[in-house]
Amino acid sequence: MAVAPLRPKGPPLNAMRAFEAAARLQSFVAAADELGVTPGAVSQQVKALEEWADTPLFRRNPQGVALTVAGQALLPTFEAAFDALGAATQALRSLHPVRELHIAALPSIAQLWLPRRLERLRQALPDLKISVTAMEMPPNLNRELFDFALFFTAPGDCPSGAKVLQGDRIFPVCTPMIAEALDLPERLSDCVLLQDQTWVDDWLHWASETGVALENPVSGPRYSLYSLALQEAMSGAGILMGHEALVADALKQGSLVCPFRELNVDTGRQLTLTQPPRARRCPDHDVIVGLLQQGPIGSAADN
Repeated sequence: MAVAPLRPKGPPLNAMRAFEAAARLQSFVAAADELGVTPGAVSQQVKALEEWADTPLFRRNPQGVALTVAGQALLPTFEAAFDALGAATQALRSLHPVRELHIAALPSIAQLWLPRRLERLRQALPDLKISVTAMEMPPNLNRELFDFALFFTAPGDCPSGAKVLQGDRIFPVCTPMIAEALDLPERLSDCVLLQDQTWVDDWLHWASETGVALENPVSGPRYSLYSLALQEAMSGAGILMGHEALVADALKQGSLVCPFRELNVDTGRQLTLTQPPRARRCPDHDVIVGLLQQGPIGSAADN
């Protein structure tokens, strides 16, 4: 009679994934955001792993979580394992006969900077199937099935191997009609200053760096999407602090103007294009990077 003994079972894969993300990011909340679950789910998965190992891996305190000595020792092995799993998944995906391009981007970049460059990609690579996902935080390209990520990053946070496409300079933008009444920068205090919730300090930062006195720099209407604020500015609802990369098309088309272009300020951020590890890059990788680095169709790059 055949014998089928019970074999020892390892911990659930989801529990190990939750530990690795939380340990790497030093936060249950950040891990939950990356994994697309709740912080409570991450906490439960980590607890299940600790119970399986009969060893605490995190110290919980009111300020957050910190790895124990055992957790610190495990992290490099777990990181390598999930990086390898990501590479294996990418290799499996590459067997698909249809060429696909998956781009992750900050919503404002996806809506305002990327579309006309995608037009160039479609013209150059008509067989390429392009998908774009708008998200608030950059994905981990070692794990997730994205080919590129487009985000604004601080210089110290720029991922290894990322390409800086341009800096992030800001300046007020408005309709030509509103601009006609703005003979001095101080007149901005008499106008509605549109506010973007992502960059809530734009007007304060600009006023501080330029020395322009604004009476109520944070008092205007607020918008959760920069593209909404931009549409309001183009409709004449007020003046928006323009981010150079995001308002370039509106300025080129003349729907918005910059009444004080000489008063521009560098935020310190950069528009960056993050790439996956070299072994995971698609065959058209270098061509796509070159096309994304160029200006949009109709710019000087096309002349």
